[in-house]
Amino acid sequence: MRKIAIIGSTGFIGRQALQIIEKYPDLFKVVALTANVNADLLISQAKKFKPEYAGICGVEYYNTVKSALDCKVGAGDECLTDAVMCDCDVVLVSVVGCAGLKSVLTAIDCGKTVALANKESLVAAGELVTKRAKEKGVSILPVDSEHSAIWQCLACGKKSEVSRIILTASGGPFYGRKRNELKSVTPEEAVNHPTWKMGKKISVDSATMMNKGLEIIEARWLFDTMNIDYVIHPQSIIHSMVEYCDGAVMAQLSSPDMRLPIQLAFTYPERMESDVKPLPLSGNLTFLPPDEQVFTLPKLAKYSLSLGKNASCILNAANEAAVSLFLNGKIEFTDISEIVEKTLIKANFKDCISYEEIIDVHNEIFDKLMTDYK
Repeated sequence: MRKIAIIGSTGFIGRQALQIIEKYPDLFKVVALTANVNADLLISQAKKFKPEYAGICGVEYYNTVKSALDCKVGAGDECLTDAVMCDCDVVLVSVVGCAGLKSVLTAIDCGKTVALANKESLVAAGELVTKRAKEKGVSILPVDSEHSAIWQCLACGKKSEVSRIILTASGGPFYGRKRNELKSVTPEEAVNHPTWKMGKKISVDSATMMNKGLEIIEARWLFDTMNIDYVIHPQSIIHSMVEYCDGAVMAQLSSPDMRLPIQLAFTYPERMESDVKPLPLSGNLTFLPPDEQVFTLPKLAKYSLSLGKNASCILNAANEAAVSLFLNGKIEFTDISEIVEKTLIKANFKDCISYEEIIDVHNEIFDKLMTDYK
């Protein structure tokens, strides 16, 4: 039986993961759950799955959670690491933003397999995370549908035979519009993804196409290559592809359902029956070129990779702040990419080799932008 800790159990990925665990109670056991501020759902989940530990980041909800549960309860940022240190085999990190980095590093230091659904950890600290995982002999298994697809396609050949990785992007809700048509986009429109039902932050990232930029950076660190392209694929049936040196292209196809990559990360190296609907082999699969004149953020993400040092950390922090400002009505939709670009142009880049240095840079950029646009 594999013991699972879920960091971010009340979010979309966390809820999907619990569906899988519920389906296979003889194979998986929940030992720890954490939530941000959704105390009611955390309590409900803990009563159902009976973990050893439940953590709530919002300290104001500690007494509510503590009084409702019999297990050990923690609160504040510490719960993101305390949960990882429970007796578990796999840590699913599915919180949003750079907040997930500490959980990832703690899991690695404890020698536990990381099922990674927090792309910002590798965006902000890819070199640190992958180097430490290699030193500790820890596996990082991708849960993003695109990176899980690449991981599966790479099983078809040797690393030396790979020509390039090709990420697919749905295009989000606004692909095809001109930039001046995006100025009036509301938060409600931006979070209404045409294919996936996700949290607000990742939905906005998809709408701006920054999600693909972050995935390019994540792929660079997960698969140790800079040869990464992307293509618009509105149907979200092909989740990504790998092109080999002989011209063969391997693609992973499935219905757009996050339970597939989550379950594979939990059961690897085996596959098991799932509740994902079989893929209907009908209809058209289309591929369209990216429009980086309108959606500039993937190009900025690639630029940050070329700069090296802490450029991607700065890019990520600026984007987190800009998305928050947009969701709170402080800026317009098109301001997001402009803020990220201006921040990257003005930044002073340096090597950041420790968790503390990375978080200091992230907080400095994030706090300054939130103050500037208050």
